[in-house]
Amino acid sequence: MNEQLGLLHMLQSGGVVIGFTATALLVMSIISWTVIIVKGLGVQRAKKQAAALQGFWHSKDLAQGINALEVEPGQLNPFKQLAIEGQSAMQHHRHSDKQLHDALDLSDWMTGSLSNAIDDAKDRLSHGLALLASIGSTAPFVGLFGTVWGIYHALLTISDAGSAGLDKVAGPVGEALIMTAFGLAVAIPAVLGYNALVRGNQFIIGKLNRFAYDLHAFFVTGNRIERPQAIRRVGNEG
Repeated sequence: MNEQLGLLHMLQSGGVVIGFTATALLVMSIISWTVIIVKGLGVQRAKKQAAALQGFWHSKDLAQGINALEVEPGQLNPFKQLAIEGQSAMQHHRHSDKQLHDALDLSDWMTGSLSNAIDDAKDRLSHGLALLASIGSTAPFVGLFGTVWGIYHALLTISDAGSAGLDKVAGPVGEALIMTAFGLAVAIPAVLGYNALVRGNQFIIGKLNRFAYDLHAFFVTGNRIERPQAIRRVGNEG
């Protein structure tokens, strides 16, 4: 009987329910690893783009500074988009016809424009994380469902055979527990990947907020507000 046990035997004898459960876990695993890899590469790319911020402030003018932010041509760059949004907001506020936004001074108008750009960047960074969190929280239960169904099916088979000895029960029940292991194998990388991506996104958003603060000061006053050295050092370590 032991020769008939194993993963292949479980899938063949488990019926439609076990096959569907195993397929669902496989699809969930593919989706979670795809999100982890794609979003992880995006976070690493954004960190490289954040490292180019010093080149922006060492540029001679705004146009050269925006070009200095172009670390990887053709790739989405939230820092470059933030600088372009601030530039467009300043030009629109100063050179447009009389409109409702003219009731706001340049500082308020710039704050709103930069905040909108940061919100757009947050939406892009968080895209896919809800799916990853859902997979991490539901995969163990999907695997547990497969285990329960497998044990039920195994007990029915043993009952039909008329033998309930430990040697007859242990094999099919242990075989069914494979589905729980599958569920955990899907959930654990999803949870760890979600936590790592959230931490990476928080780092990028913090850099965006500090860059937006400096851009606001630059566009409104014409100068970048210098932070104390200790504050800059703590920010760089974060």
